[in-house]
Amino acid sequence: MLVGIINQHQGENQVEEFLDELAFLAETAGGLPLKRFVQKMDQPNPRSFVGAGKLEEILSFVKENEIDTIIFDDELSATQLRNIEKEAKIKILDRTNLILDIFAQRARTAHAKVQVELAQYQYLLPRLTRMWTHLERQRGGIGLRGPGETEIETDRRIIRDKIARLKEQLTKIDKQMATQRKNRGQLVRVSLVGYTNVGKSTIMNMLSKSDVFAENKLFATLDTTVRKVVIGNLPFLLSDTVGFIRKLPHNLVESFKSTLDEVREADILLHVVDIAHAGFEDQINIVNETLQEIGAVDKPTYVVFNKIDAYTYEPKEEDDLTPKTRENYSLDDLRNSWMAKENISCIFISAKHKSNIEEFKETIYKHVKEIHAKRYPYDHFLY
Repeated sequence: MLVGIINQHQGENQVEEFLDELAFLAETAGGLPLKRFVQKMDQPNPRSFVGAGKLEEILSFVKENEIDTIIFDDELSATQLRNIEKEAKIKILDRTNLILDIFAQRARTAHAKVQVELAQYQYLLPRLTRMWTHLERQRGGIGLRGPGETEIETDRRIIRDKIARLKEQLTKIDKQMATQRKNRGQLVRVSLVGYTNVGKSTIMNMLSKSDVFAENKLFATLDTTVRKVVIGNLPFLLSDTVGFIRKLPHNLVESFKSTLDEVREADILLHVVDIAHAGFEDQINIVNETLQEIGAVDKPTYVVFNKIDAYTYEPKEEDDLTPKTRENYSLDDLRNSWMAKENISCIFISAKHKSNIEEFKETIYKHVKEIHAKRYPYDHFLY
């Protein structure tokens, strides 16, 4: 079951879009979303996130339909988690916990595993109290404190020590990866960035003729993959990085900053966008905000609108005088609007069906050539 709230920061349509994404996250993690509950509130209830009446309605549906997990679209506090679990008596997750679980499933290399484990412990630390309800003290006062205080503090110390060791381990791995990046020479670096599940790995496979794991699920790629690509006679390095997502847990951004060094050190960014997604403009803004957070927003960026094969629209009838909406714009309309309004370099392709790929390659070649010519002014024989 999925639960969200409508407030002044997120309207009804936006919450539905958030819950669509939450459902996709749940499916990626191996769950089957059956029902959604949404409530209009000025701010989340500090005790139970939703109101008492709505919580009662949710719990009634849980019992009738044998639901085993409730997932909330926002991060829950330790108090909210403990109170809801106490009444529901089933597993309670929030968006952060769900994303961490997916990352844990997807992590393959030692680097990714350490990053995910660090983020998990950092998420767990302030929420330890809900795991020790059988040890909570019953009454206050001298001589009446139960063993819960001691158990929790001991466990917190163990987790803090574990976090410190993981950070040390991550620092060592980061140094190794920095050495690897130095050993790649001075080839021009191009990095694929974008929202999760927009087709970055498919583009990587197409350009590098490699076999990077790609599927129609969120966070299919966690580890940064780097391949040498040659277009014409011009070699460059192409990297595929972890996808971004709205409400990405801060601990994950912190833990994966070293993985995103490939983005920070890139000469050119290819910002891949799923043009078929209804909220692609919001996704562009989220990616730009994340690039700002990791200090990579000022790099030369080329926007690649992917999945044009899946794009659909409904043309307006001639006598319809209402304003156009997103659903009424054709690809040609979007091309013109984006070129004129944003004045950005962009191209529309389908990596899956290899549509417009030659023009895409020529564009990359032109941008890489400009940087290569400045770096190696005597290599004109290459081009």
